[in-house]
Amino acid sequence: MKISEKIGNMKKDKKTVTAVMLLGTGGLLLIMISSLFSGKEEKSETLENIRGTDFTDSADYCQETERRLESFLETIEGAGNVRVYLTVGTDQRYVYAREEKHSRSENKTEEEEKYVMIGGGNGKSALIETVEVPEITGAVVACTGCDSPIVTERIYRAVSAALGISSGKIFVTKLEG
Repeated sequence: MKISEKIGNMKKDKKTVTAVMLLGTGGLLLIMISSLFSGKEEKSETLENIRGTDFTDSADYCQETERRLESFLETIEGAGNVRVYLTVGTDQRYVYAREEKHSRSENKTEEEEKYVMIGGGNGKSALIETVEVPEITGAVVACTGCDSPIVTERIYRAVSAALGISSGKIFVTKLEG
């Protein structure tokens, strides 16, 4: 017996059609209900994750960047062992979403700016648009291979390019060992 014949036979039986309809409707209701509950949890988790991605301070951001830069600089031919120390000028900064309204009349121009708020009741907070990482203002690099002027120049150029700072804000020195 073919599948189309089986489906045709099922359509004739009212109990089977009713059972399939009830099961389908029940499944859709369960999906809708679960999406309502999981959506609220995801939103609160997302807000917590944004707040949780604070590097608690700029030191955590610096340590991670130093680690990545050390790993990269050690791949430069002749660099040898590398240690990096970074300085930052500002801490992590939040940029909040704003709503702007402009109105013009005959002789006046009015501008109004408000922060976009999320949450309800006592749990209102400003919507975070972006989180800006701390600005790196200087770097000290110590490596075992910087006796060679060619290696030293490569280190200066790599650090300048990687961090987006001028070579005047970078100091390269010999690492003991």
